[in-house]
Amino acid sequence: MLGWAVTFLIIALVAALFGFGGIAGTAVEIAKLIFFVAIVLFAISAVIGLLRGRSPM
Repeated sequence: MLGWAVTFLIIALVAALFGFGGIAGTAVEIAKLIFFVAIVLFAISAVIGLLRGRSPM
């Protein structure tokens, strides 16, 4: 997911470089959304991992 966020960030930078402000703004917002979703999913996964603990070998 973080790869997608970086991809949209690069698209935003290239669009801004060529003067496409609307596309750049939209790409930045999509990148932010995907980044925060990835952070939330990571936090949920970490909490569940801590609650379950490790299984004995």
